[in-house]
Formats: sequence, structure tokens, C-alpha cells
Amino acid sequence: MKKKVVVGLSGGVDSSAAAAILHHQGDEVIGLTLWLMKGKGQCCSEGMVDAAYICEQLGIPHHIVDIREVFQTNIVDYLVAGYSAGITPLPCSQCNKTVKFAPMLQYAKENLGCDRIATGHYARILYDEATGRYQLLRAADRNKDQSYFLYDLSQDLLAASVFPLGEICKNDTRSIAAKYELKTADKPESQDLCLVESNGSMRAFLDKYLAPKQGDIVDSTGKVLGQHDGVHHYTIGQRKGLGIAAPEPLYVIGLDAVNNRVIVGDRHLVTQPECTVGRVNWVSIAEPSTPIRSEVQIRYRSTPVPVTVIPLENSRVRIVFDDPQFSITPGQAAVWYDGEKVLGGGIIEPFS
Repeated sequence: MKKKVVVGLSGGVDSSAAAAILHHQGDEVIGLTLWLMKGKGQCCSEGMVDAAYICEQLGIPHHIVDIREVFQTNIVDYLVAGYSAGITPLPCSQCNKTVKFAPMLQYAKENLGCDRIATGHYARILYDEATGRYQLLRAADRNKDQSYFLYDLSQDLLAASVFPLGEICKNDTRSIAAKYELKTADKPESQDLCLVESNGSMRAFLDKYLAPKQGDIVDSTGKVLGQHDGVHHYTIGQRKGLGIAAPEPLYVIGLDAVNNRVIVGDRHLVTQPECTVGRVNWVSIAEPSTPIRSEVQIRYRSTPVPVTVIPLENSRVRIVFDDPQFSITPGQAAVWYDGEKVLGGGIIEPFS
């Protein structure tokens, strides 16, 4: 049966191929591009042009929705507030839920009479009849798996979402784009956050919003070792770019935004046996009442490690690592898995 689906088009090869797959399998496809910000980047000016061209190639309608104010509030302001407070926010999971998937679905329902959306993400969705829940699974191509960034999607959003690339690898995606002679078939892949691509670096982006504020770089005893020009330029675990000489390698072990201090120390001081995670979203399973065993990723490219996840009150958990982990960074996402299945995830809280 022919199905109607709205495809989010960024102007990249992945979303273009997703639209082509659905279109050529007979679905009624409508392209939708969200205007997030001005400037360079696949989801901005040049991305909108390429997305429009793809829709023309496929012979499908194309809509552009101006969502810059939502992006400014939920991503830009969120990032600036986090960095100024001495944490390192992860914008992508927040962007997927509040800026992309939810607004896309709302626009599709209210303006296009459609309750299905699709994107070019590498992940899979499976409905579990036994539990009545939609499960989020890793992509078949583990090298491109993006389930880590999708942990915050609600059951309603998972129910409405389609990931046409979940079962294929990146090479196949480019082959599909080439087969249908899509303009984006050979387009270079985005290598960084859209804000970084647009501004040149995260430092350049932050410097647009946060003025330099000189302070001390100190060791764990409070001894002054050097100077910095803003705690927002540093992150937990950082080794390079400290600008201080020491007989042994030093790492950032803490960011004291209140006193404007960057705290450095030996590697073992930035290794932790556990962490607390807030704003937890339980994905493929309902929230458990007792501790569970799983594997967790504390950053996108980190190797999953075995842990015990202990539920707490107020959408929080404590994660206890089997082996202490290096550079657990407040503001980043911790996402825990059972094999390929995303059980849940949340934001790492600052250490007390």
C-alpha cells in the first residue's frame, strides 16, 4: 500500500538517499527542510539549495520551515549557558528531539495530513508486541551507527519515524544516490557539529557569545600554574593547549566556573568509578525499579563498557562502572545498551 511520508532533507547524501529509497519503493514522499540558522552547513543555506534540487530530481514537493528561533533557544542558548557554567553540552541529542523530530512531525500532521516522518539517520526501530514499546536499535553498519544521538526520542516519535538507512552501510547509500543520479551522491560528508562547520571551530562559536575572562589554572591543591582566558575554552580530560609546562602530563580535572578556575592534575585524577546521569529517557524498556546490568557509552565514539545502572528518583540514575573510566564529562550523554538495543540515556551531571 502506498504510504505518505515526510522526509527531513538536510542537503546531504544520507537524507537524499533516504528520500530516494522511499520514493522509488512507491511511497508518497514530501521533502521537508528545517531552516536552523544562517551561514554554512548542510542544514543551512547551501543545504536548502541542495535539498530543493533533490526534490526537483525526484519530482516530489519541497517545504522549508523557518525554525531559527527554536534552534537559537534550544541549541545555541543551551550550549552557551552550559559552557559558561563549566560543562560541555552535547547538542545533537537535544537537537534531534526538540528541534528536528518533534517540529517535523507537528508540521507534517498540521500542514500535510501526514503522521510519518523519515530521516537519513543510521539506526533501526522495532516494535515489540510483548511489551507494547518501540525499540531503538543500533544500525546494521556499526561504523555509522547514530543511535547514541537518538536516545532521547519519545515513544510517540519512534512510532512515527522511519530510518530507511538502518539496514545498509554507507557505501551502499552512496551507490543508491549514484544509481538515481542524485546531485549529492559525491557530496563530502559533514565532519563536525553544524555550529562548528558554520563558525570554523567551537572556540570561534563560543567567542561570539562569551567574552574572554582571564583566570587561574591551578593544581588540585590550589597552586597557580598558569592563566586562562575563559573556562568555556576547556573540557574535562583535555591535555593539549593548556599552555603550562610540567614534568608530567597534566589534564583538566575540573572546571570551577564560580571562581573562574581551570583545575589540572595527573591522569588518575580524571578517572572516575561512577557518575550520576539526569534527564533520563528510558527507550526500549520501561523504567526499572531495581538495578540492571548493561553496557554504556559515555561519548559517541567510545567503546561500550559494562556497568550497573541504578535507578534514582526524578529521572536520574547512578552508573557504576566495572572499571573506572577516564574523562567522564558533565554535559555529555551516557547511553546504555543491551547488545544492539538502546535501553536508555541521559545527561552526565557535574561531580559534587
